[in-house]
Order: sequence, then structure tokens, then C-alpha cells
Amino acid sequence: MFSKEESRKMREEFWTSFGKSFPRKWILYNTKLKGLSFKFHFDNRSALIALDLEDDLEHRINHWEKLEALKSILLDEYLPDAIYNEAYFLDNEKEISRIYVPLEQKVSIHNKNTWRDVMEFFNINMNLFEAFFEEYKDVIEG
Repeated sequence: MFSKEESRKMREEFWTSFGKSFPRKWILYNTKLKGLSFKFHFDNRSALIALDLEDDLEHRINHWEKLEALKSILLDEYLPDAIYNEAYFLDNEKEISRIYVPLEQKVSIHNKNTWRDVMEFFNINMNLFEAFFEEYKDVIEG
């Protein structure tokens, strides 16, 4: 097992390595749409990329309906493994809406042997997610 400090250092090392290996400016929180953000997630059991809707319910519903209308395009042309989850509960029990793509292999941020696979998964899939978003941002925003 790792102490909290060792775990923190490994996480920091992973994200620093990822940034150096794939240096680019990701959209992430800078979507310019209130309550809508992209996220990378990597812990000691899994990795995924996500588009989270965390705004008030009215804005969430509005954006969700538009993303639902674009679902076949996202799945057919960009991310066939994307999962739509209208009511997703975070660890803190906050309800959000989430579209995400999980990495379908066993990985751990504490196992450096899995880091390269996760970095490549993040880079390929987030690029596709962002390309979809850039193409259809006006529809989602509308």
C-alpha cells in the first residue's frame, strides 16, 4: 500500500508525465458553457474521460436534451463506446449528468506499467470528444 503522501506524489508524477508526453491545451473546464466541463479521471481502479453537466437542473436538462439529440452522431462518428448517464452520482452524492468513455482494462495510477496505456487512451479519446464538441458546440449551446 501507499501512504497518502506517496499516492499524492504518484498522481502528480502521472499528470506531469502526461502533460509532457502529450503537450497541448485541452478544453476541459474552458468550454465556455456554464456547468459543462470535460474531465480526465484516473485512480487506483479505473480511467475514463467524461463530459459532465453540473449546473442547476434547468440548464442540465437543456444541455442534456441537445446532447441526446446528437447521441447517434457521437456514437457513430466519434466515440462508439460512449455511455450516456442522465443521473450520475459522484462520490460526494452530488447528482450530475455525464457522458463518458471508460478504459476497458484494469489500470491503476499506482502501477506505472499501466500509465502509457492510460495516457494514450486519454489522448486519443479526449481529442475525439473535443472534436465532436467543437463541431456541435453551437447546437449544444443553442
